[in-house]
Order: sequence, then structure tokens, then C-alpha cells
Amino acid sequence: MGISYKKFWMLLVDKEISPVQLRRDLNLATGTMTKLRKNEEVALSVLLRICEYLECNIGDIVDAIKKEY
Repeated sequence: MGISYKKFWMLLVDKEISPVQLRRDLNLATGTMTKLRKNEEVALSVLLRICEYLECNIGDIVDAIKKEY
């Protein structure tokens, strides 16, 4: 299974929150933002902080997708 954060990026646009603002407000490392951009695994604790900030559920920002081999 793979991870997709497409919903996360769309939610930021909908709420008119820039990635820079999110990173600063949550004190996220630049490496974490890079992982989100590249659809790489991010710690659950970080995802939960993002959900709290955006007032959403984890399913609103993350999708598990089947990888084709």
C-alpha cells in the first residue's frame, strides 16, 4: 500500500492556508513537508497534529492506495 496526501493539499487550498503558514504554526520540519509533497510516510503523531490544526479527521488528509507492481 502507498500513501497519498492529495486530500491534504486540496484542504489547504480550500481553507486558504499556505504550506509555509502551516509549517510555521505547527513548527514542522522542512523534511516533513518534503515527505508530504513526495507522498512518503509521515509519523502518525504529526498527522494528528495537522488534523487538529485543520479541524478534520485523518481520512480527510490521507488516502491509502494500492501500489501496482
